Formats: sequence, C-alpha cells, structure tokens
Amino acid sequence: MRNIKLTIEYDGTSYAGWQKQKNAATIQQELESAIEKLTGNKIEVIGSSRTDAGVHARGFTANFYTNSTIPASSFREAINSKLPRDIVILQSDEVNKDFHARYSCIGKQYSYTILNRLQPSALERNYVYHYKKKLDFSSMEIACQYFVGKHDFTAFRSTGSSVKTSIRTVHKAWLEKSGEKITFYVEADGFLYNMVRIMIGTLIDVGIGKIFPKDLEEIIKSKERCKAGNTAPASGLCLEAVYYN
Repeated sequence: MRNIKLTIEYDGTSYAGWQKQKNAATIQQELESAIEKLTGNKIEVIGSSRTDAGVHARGFTANFYTNSTIPASSFREAINSKLPRDIVILQSDEVNKDFHARYSCIGKQYSYTILNRLQPSALERNYVYHYKKKLDFSSMEIACQYFVGKHDFTAFRSTGSSVKTSIRTVHKAWLEKSGEKITFYVEADGFLYNMVRIMIGTLIDVGIGKIFPKDLEEIIKSKERCKAGNTAPASGLCLEAVYYN
C-alpha cells in the first residue's frame, strides 16, 4: 500500500468546507470521487484541517493510501482531470506510510484579507471581508503582536469543537497593507475553531478605536469569548501553508 501526499489549492466559495457531509458539496467529497474514478477503488482522503464553508486554501495538504501503480508525480494531472476547476492539485508525492496530513502537522499559516473602503468589490467579493469604516492600520499592527507566544486562546474560540487544550503557540503575526486591502498573516502550531476569524474581529475593534492595542493582553488572559471581537466572515480567510518536519 502506497501513501500519496497532495498539496491542494481551492476556492471554497461553493463548498460547505473540507469534511464530507450528507447533503452538501465538500472538498473531501470531490477529491475522493475524483480518485475513485481514476483508480477504481474507494478511498478516504485525510485532510490537514477542517476548513469551514467559504474558506479558501493555497496550500492545503492531504494524503491517501492506494495500491495504484500510477507514478506519484503523475497523480497531480490525473486527479486534476477529474476535478472541478475550483479545486487544483499543485503537487503529488509518495511519502512514508506513517505520514498523516493532520497528525504529522507541526504548524499552519493562515491569511485574512479585509477590503477597507466604502464600496464592496464585485470581482473579489468571495475572497475578502468588505469593511466600510476606516481602520487605523498602525494600531492594528501593534495589537497583533499580543497574539505572539504561547497562550490559552479560549477567548478566541467558538463553541462547536472538542479539543484537549486551548493552549496554542503563535510563532508570527503581522499585517500587510496594499492599497485598500489589509491582510493579516498568522503562523502557529495549531488553531482553535474560528480562532483566526475572531482575531480579525478583535483587530477590527482596535482599528475603529473601540479598544486599545494593549487591551488584547487582558482579553487573552480573561479566557472569556465575550471580551474578544466578532467572528469575521469566512470569505476573507485562506489557509496558506501546512508545515511538517
């Protein structure tokens, strides 16, 4: 049995997230269907995370086991020929049998993009969060540094998932501004349910002067969800990369 690792880019607009569901289209479902058509065998594709409905990815990772004799590098084009155009395999490699896309992961990077102007975008409406009020970029830049380090991020977690601990280590967190777009990047050893989207909601509170950058320290320490910002929409979120040893 061979273990094939896939690096995947997808537009999550038309999907109910990664994980298979009975009455909704998902990325996992589309991939498993494509691979079954290719190999003639039912397989399970293991994903690196469970992205939500409307969330996108530039570097999602998955793996599956197969007895197929197709060369590892050829799986890329072969699977792409069976997939819809909004899901693309960027790379396919054969890896050790003990590689697991989720459990072998040591970290991830996400980005979140805000379009900060009066008018929404017709072309980019599915890929940004349109926010009308003027945001103070400098204050938001200062605030995002309070995320860096090992913290209990309970205040930045939505209910609906069961995890052993809410402690995560954020290695990097920074903002970039390009014209009317503000993009937040964050790297960590793991993320809680809706963690990045709540981080953004809190940074927006800083950007409009509702709270001060230094308030983030107390919000984190409080471990109270009600003290952090709103959960920003899924459209602006993108999984940029998944890291392995």
